[in-house]
Parts: sequence; C-alpha cells; structure tokens
Amino acid sequence: MPTVSVGRDRLFSALGRTYTQEEFEELCFDFGIELDDVTTEKAIVRKEKHLEKEEADEDEEVIYKIEVPANRYDLLCLEGLVQALRIFVGKDDIPTYAIVDIPHLKMHVKSETSLIRPFVVCAVLRGLTFDEARYNSFIDLQDRLHQNICRKRTLVAIGTHDLDTIQGPFTYEALPPKEINFVPLKQDKSFRADELMEFYKSDMKLKKFLHIIENSPVYPVIYDRNRTVLSLPPIINGAHSAISLKTKNVFVECTATDLTKAKIVLNTVVTMFSGYCERRFEVEPVEVVYPDGKAYIYPDLSVSKMEVPLSYITGSIGVVLEADHVTSSLHKMQLSAEQSTSKDGSTNIIVSVPPTRSDVLHACDVMEDVAIAHGFNRIPKTKPKSLTQGRQQPLNQITDLIRLEIAMTGFSEVLTWILCSYKENFSMLNRTDDKKTAVIIGNPRSSDFEVVRTSLMPGILKTVGHNKDHPRPIKIFEIGDVVVLDPTKDVGAVNRRQLAALYCNANSGFEVIHGLVDRIMEVVGIPFVQVGDNNGYYIKPSQEPEFFPGRQANIVCKGIQIGTFGIVHPEVLAKFDIPDPCSLVELNIEYFL
Repeated sequence: MPTVSVGRDRLFSALGRTYTQEEFEELCFDFGIELDDVTTEKAIVRKEKHLEKEEADEDEEVIYKIEVPANRYDLLCLEGLVQALRIFVGKDDIPTYAIVDIPHLKMHVKSETSLIRPFVVCAVLRGLTFDEARYNSFIDLQDRLHQNICRKRTLVAIGTHDLDTIQGPFTYEALPPKEINFVPLKQDKSFRADELMEFYKSDMKLKKFLHIIENSPVYPVIYDRNRTVLSLPPIINGAHSAISLKTKNVFVECTATDLTKAKIVLNTVVTMFSGYCERRFEVEPVEVVYPDGKAYIYPDLSVSKMEVPLSYITGSIGVVLEADHVTSSLHKMQLSAEQSTSKDGSTNIIVSVPPTRSDVLHACDVMEDVAIAHGFNRIPKTKPKSLTQGRQQPLNQITDLIRLEIAMTGFSEVLTWILCSYKENFSMLNRTDDKKTAVIIGNPRSSDFEVVRTSLMPGILKTVGHNKDHPRPIKIFEIGDVVVLDPTKDVGAVNRRQLAALYCNANSGFEVIHGLVDRIMEVVGIPFVQVGDNNGYYIKPSQEPEFFPGRQANIVCKGIQIGTFGIVHPEVLAKFDIPDPCSLVELNIEYFL
C-alpha cells in the first residue's frame, strides 16, 4: 500500500482544525486509511543513513506517514487527502471541475511514435500560485504516480513545463538518438540523446529508467514550435522549460504505452492542483492530433453515471439502510448520488463519479464506499450463509480423502509452483507443443515461469532432482491443479485437479506405483474389470514419450482415460539430473466425482 508523507502542522491547517494523534487515527480509520507512522524529517534522514537515534528537537516538523489504498491515486498528495477528508467530515462540498472553453493549444503526434510510445495526453494549468510547500507537493505527486500507476514510468511518464518559456503548437516525435540534442534538467551543457543515456548510467535515480528506451532505434521526444526540446520521455525533461516557484502557467504532458492509465494520471495531476489556479478547478484543454487526422481533446473531466440497486448495496453490506442514508454516505466519499425508482418498483441509486475517482469501476466499489462512510464498526458481525450449509466442496473433500490415503501408504506430499518453464513442460518430458494445450505467459518475470503447467510431472521430477542426495527410496506425491486451454470456457482455459505420485530407488519400483493405483481405485470404490468393460477401471498399453516404451499403461475408468503410469524414460531423468530409475503415476481425480 502506498504511504504518503505530509507535514502534520500543514495538514491540520488545511483541514481547519487541530487533532490529537488519537483523534486523527480515528478519523483515518473512519475514512479507510491508516496513520502508519509519526516521525520527523531529521529522523527519516537518520534512518536512511543508518545513524543512531537522537532525541527529537522540539523545532523539528512532525511528519505523518499515512497509508492509502493502492487504487486511490487522488490521495497520493496533501491536496487530495485534505480535499477528501474535508468532504468526509462535511466541511466542503464536492468540487465541480470544468474545461475552459477557449481556443486551445495543439499537440501533433508523428507516426514514428507508434514504434516505441504511441500515446500522449496534455493539459494546461493557468494562473497557478506556487509556494515552496505546494511546489514540493506537485513534484512529489508526480514521483508517487510514477512509482504506482505508471509502473516506474514504463506505462506512463509525466512531464511538466513552464508554458511561458515555450510556444505551441507542440509535436510529439520519435527520432534516432543521434538526431536529438538538448540541455537536460539540472545540467548546463547540451547532450545528444545517446550520450545522455551513457551519462545517466551513473545517476542513482535515473539509471533505473534507461532500459525502457535505450535499446530502441528511435527515442520519443517532444518539441515546441521553435524546436525547443521539452522532454525526452520517460527519462528527463529539458532545462529550458523547467518549472520553478515563479511559474504561473504549467503545461502537463503524459506520454504512455497505456492510454487509459495516461488519462487517469493526467486527470489526477490537474484536478489535485487546479485548486491553486486563479480560476479554481478550471483546466485548459489541449488538442492531440494523430497522424491519421483524428483529434482528441484532453483532459476528459466529465462525470460518469452509474446506477446501482439499493438491494445490492444493503445486501452486500448486511445492513438495512435507507436510500437517503446511502446517498448522504456516498456524498461523504465524493460521489454525488440520488435515488430513483425502476419500473418494477425497486429503488436504485444513481451515482455520479467525478474524474478524481478513477477507482470506481463497478457496483461493488460503490457498495464499499457506502460501507466505509456508514462505519465498519457499525456493521453487525454475522456468520456468512453458505449455499452448501458450510459443507466442504465435493472436489476438495475427495482430494483430502485421497491425500490422506496416499500419505498412509508412506508417500510424502510436496507442493510445487503452478508455473514452470517452457522446456520443463515440453522438451524435458520429450513432449511437443501442439499449441492447443498450454497457457503461455505473455510477459514472464523469468524463464522459470513461462507456462502454466499442464502436468504435475515437471514439478515432481524437479523436486527429486534437487533432492537426489536424500536417502532412498524417495516416495513423494502431489495433488494440485493444472491448466489447459479450452475454447468452450469464457476465459479460454480450464483448471483440472490432478494427482501425481513418484517412487525413486535403485530399482524402478513399477510394482509400487501399480499397487498405489489399485489402492486409490479401491478407496474410491471403482472395481477392476476386463478391458472394454465400462463398469469399472482397467489398464491398457500406452505410448507416452515421457515413459519407457513397454513399461507404461493408460488408466481407463468407465470408458474414459483418466491417467497414465509407468517407468520414467531415462532421457527425461537425465534432463532433470536424476541418477536413479523412477516410476510415476499421474491421473485426473475429477472423474471420481
């Protein structure tokens, strides 16, 4: 959860009253946030430098560290916190944000930007009045957004500029790095873009963002009418347009790979600081023109409407609430609301969602805000009603019964990752990818987690490979889910509950695994029958590549193949670095239901 550091005295001054620490903690709890720590600026510095604690100086400013929900981007600065809390306690009304209806600036987007960072959104804050505290808060909000919704600038990067030092219209381009020259922020000489990337490799703050564009043949860059560089997103702004305490008019641009998040970021920045404009809560728009001729006006500060049944809100919270109480509760959370009656006579709540509340996406978000404003402590504790009257789900019940039975036969249970590498799921098992079975991870964090496993076999063999010095015999099993593609499902895939058990010793132990199969079938009440009889189970020869030829069999239960067991192929054992022979069974236990 993000933590926002604010000066206590400035916070209380903005809230219009002084609180004791206990009173403020109670206010935070009522609003759904938390006072995480009380410290001072010097204490924070000492902690960062690992210095010994010193007695607090009475003149030191007290800092409140407040933990806020990760999706409440409007609470990432003092201005947003104050506005939300003042509305919550009834001191202020919900502000109305407006777009100034005047001829607006233009941002022209070149087609080459689609190769690296295709989107840009912009706005202008005119008549701003900065002091040191407001200026620092403005910079801090950008940093917190970069770390949060912007995902360390990979999705969105924010640039803010002194509009009085530049001239529109602006252009957003993507050029080879050697063609870009400018003086970057806090520097006094001009750099070529490729030189700048080398220069910042020693910069502790900026070097972690270089990877976003450094391997691209073109770098994004924003120019004004005079070809003055505003920024090289997402790395650094230009020194020419740097904002200062004297800045009155701010041009805000957000370049992005995700347009939706860019809109949220732009709305957050301009709504939080439009309160300091000469004309409060008014924002000047910018027209963004794309290469295909389509033009869009940003920011979009329109209010969206959402209709939520009163029965859904009260039913989910578990408290009977009047419609008037629900609407007043939503107003405390910055959501204007009114009640309406549908044709069937039921009461609905029509909610107006302002541009500051990008977290409100579904009826459940509205219900949550009502619960917060009503007070969690006022909601009576009840035991949840279950459609199964608290009984265990059948699949979990049979899973536990089989798990217990296998454990009593001397096997130890293991738990492995549901994600594995592509090689482990296919080539290391002598299998080929038919492109119709496995769910492939689009952007894996590492090569160890590229595929959602389609079998328990890779994990259980990997476990033996990492524990080959364990005393023999090794008898382990796992019961867990695998995932396979299924176009008939709405998500395109389906979970299957599988059982895998392995025996490893100086000899293969095929008879041990065969006996385990018979025991499992006996426990679930399925008799052994002749081949072709669909009233029980039987085994028949199989040709699976992961098992040794002629030493493997399919398990057929009531006419359906539910699994395979046999001696693991020596090539597979070698790939998993297992020196001794192994026998293994894997079967689908959902067929037992």
